[in-house]
Amino acid sequence: MAQYQNIFTQVQLRGPAEMGPDLPKGSFPRIGNPGFAWLLGKIGNAQIGPIYLGGLGTASLLCGIIAFEIIGLNMFASVGWDPVQFVRQLFWLSLEPPGPEWGFRAMVPLNEGGWFIITGFFFSASVLLWWARTYLRARELGMGTHVSWAFLSAIWLMAVLGFIRPMMMGSWAEAVPYGIFPHLDWTAAFSIRYGNLFYNPFHCLSIVFLYGSTLLFAMHGATILAVGRYGGEREIEQITDRGTASERAALFWRWTMGFNATMESIHRWAWWFAVLTTLSGGIGILLTGTVVDNWYLWAMQHGYAPSYPTTGVVDPATLPGATP
Repeated sequence: MAQYQNIFTQVQLRGPAEMGPDLPKGSFPRIGNPGFAWLLGKIGNAQIGPIYLGGLGTASLLCGIIAFEIIGLNMFASVGWDPVQFVRQLFWLSLEPPGPEWGFRAMVPLNEGGWFIITGFFFSASVLLWWARTYLRARELGMGTHVSWAFLSAIWLMAVLGFIRPMMMGSWAEAVPYGIFPHLDWTAAFSIRYGNLFYNPFHCLSIVFLYGSTLLFAMHGATILAVGRYGGEREIEQITDRGTASERAALFWRWTMGFNATMESIHRWAWWFAVLTTLSGGIGILLTGTVVDNWYLWAMQHGYAPSYPTTGVVDPATLPGATP
């Protein structure tokens, strides 16, 4: 048994550093001298570097640093440039969006939310440039572009929260603030304001895919580790040339789960579950406030939630002066 093939590593192989395929002429060079980390070698490949950033990667990091600096400096200013208070209150500090009085204007005074808009521009540019990098890197290496499309699903949710929904609502104030606890507070207030997000069917789907993807990835990882002694980590080879590892793994899944998952299909299952988490979540957020004002009332009307007459919840559409 090869002791270095799974997480129960006792022997680490250490050979010449892998430099990767040659780059086309005129490309940005790879940077950094490759090194090895013993701790990383306990769970996988111990090599770190070299790193290829290229033009898109460099521009993405630059935009990300600008956004990070704007957020940090605004937080620092909010505590009077006191380093002790900055560290002490860091989890509670935030960069807030413009107030509702500014609507969805492009030009807002810096201290009234203008810094938030500028940060959003650079942050979005950073993420989109990195997406383009993942797509073009995959094409250059002759790979499929599955990673970039999965990344785009997460970008969709980010764009809905920070730009698309605020634009449809006509107010930057609907956007999520930058900050750790303020972001969590926004989520709680958002759910309460729109009648409990748990009654949003797309939110329910998002949670199903979230938990489902973690379960699938954990089960798949555990299965491959369990057949690592039979060469189960060579999944690509065993897709087309099944060996005892894939046969045992398939038998285990049929016996314990009731259905088979091949060396290829389990990755498609997990990819779709993960992608649909943010895709369905973004749809649910986008419909909130734009199409549905109260998810609990919506759920009652569609037989999705029980009706509790004594709760005192009133349909806003029945109030005097409500728009029909």
